[in-house]
This record gives sequence, C-alpha cells and structure tokens, in this order.
Amino acid sequence: MYDDNITFNEHNKDEFPPAHTAEHLLNQTMIRMFGCKRSDNAHVERKKSKITYVLDRKPDRKQEREIERRMNELIEEDLPVSFEYVSKDELPEEVDASRLPDDASDTIRLVRIGDYDVCPCIGKHVRSTAQVGRFEMLGTNWDEHLHTFRIRFKVIP
Repeated sequence: MYDDNITFNEHNKDEFPPAHTAEHLLNQTMIRMFGCKRSDNAHVERKKSKITYVLDRKPDRKQEREIERRMNELIEEDLPVSFEYVSKDELPEEVDASRLPDDASDTIRLVRIGDYDVCPCIGKHVRSTAQVGRFEMLGTNWDEHLHTFRIRFKVIP
C-alpha cells in the first residue's frame, strides 16, 4: 500500500532504470554464486557501469561467462519488479538492516524482483526484467591484495 504522506530520505541520484535494476539482479547473482555480500561500491550509468564485490577468490573465465549467462536468463524470465512499504521494525529476515543509513526514514521501500531479490531502495527501476534488455559484461579486474572483483557492464535495452 502506498501512502502519499510517506517521507523518504532525500535521493540525489537519477538512475537509468534498466541498469539500476540490473544492479539488483547482479547483486543477488553474486550472492548466490559466491556467497558474498551486496556491493557497497557501484557506479551505475546509462553507457557503462562498474560494481565491485569482496570475494574469497578470483572467479575464473568460466564463472565470468556464467554470471553473464545467468543475468540474461533472469532478464528473459521477465520477472516483475514491485515495491512494498514496511516499517524499519518489519523488515523481512532476508533484508540486511545494517545497510540502511543511520537517518533512514521510518518507512522503508523494498524493491522485489520476482522471488529472486528483495532490497531496500528508493531509486528508479523498470516494471519487469525484460525491460532491462541484454546484459553485457565488458570486463573484470581482480585485486589480489584487497580480494575485490570489479565487473564492468552495460545493458542494451
């Protein structure tokens, strides 16, 4: 249920909805494939995006191709993107409350992508994953010292 009187934190980004929705899918894909946390270092844009994960080990080329394959499979499934409004005290178990800003509003907007992902977010999204288009991995970088894996990608709506 949406209430026009809900006040959310100010949002200073103007996301490109297909790429931003792909970011949600990619976060959950990486969690499922590598057991990592959602990225807290993403730069998502219309032309090219980059997102970094902390992993135990460097993914091999086969795993990189599998990330891209799974992403395009999820997009083709045409999963619905929906919103749910809950109080901070009613967050579902699978939502990490520690990622909320200290000054988060009392009402939190959750973004659900089918049964695949749920995440607090106030950004712009597409209505279903088919609107994301094709996910194309442009390249990756591994930092052995920090154990960070950066993915550069674009979406072609």
